[in-house]
Amino acid sequence: MKQRASFKIREANKKDIPIIMDLAKQLAIYEKSPESFVATRDDYEKWGWGPDAIFKVLLAENTRAEGPKYVGFALYYFTFSTWTGRPTLWLEDVFVPEELRGSGVGSALLGRLARIALDKGCGRMEWTCLDWNEPSRQFYFRLGATAQNEWTTFRLTPRELEKLAK
Repeated sequence: MKQRASFKIREANKKDIPIIMDLAKQLAIYEKSPESFVATRDDYEKWGWGPDAIFKVLLAENTRAEGPKYVGFALYYFTFSTWTGRPTLWLEDVFVPEELRGSGVGSALLGRLARIALDKGCGRMEWTCLDWNEPSRQFYFRLGATAQNEWTTFRLTPRELEKLAK
């Protein structure tokens, strides 16, 4: 087990956009898809802090003098479950740099999200994980999460959206 990191978790603000983008780029690299990261600062500002904001971010900030200043993030938003009749906290992305995994940062981020979900009256908290990412899958199982293997995620990209919207 790694030594526990010394950090604090806080809600991100607009000034944190470059930090969030850097961590998100690191996540894209880890997930073997760096070319897929095309978001801009304006995108993050509009959808995270503009009048039509739809997401929030938690940042894990290193409280020690040495090491990286930011040691993880979680981007989330709320959906609604027609079955439970309650909101769902949807975790879009959570990322802790590889060298800090096992130090408590990921557990703390997910724990804070669980508290937010409970405080908002959510019926559940959900996220996806790549099938090949066995270390993350095992981490989630240790937290008590269950895999929803009977569901398939579908996606339409802008080209397909345009075609369907005609």
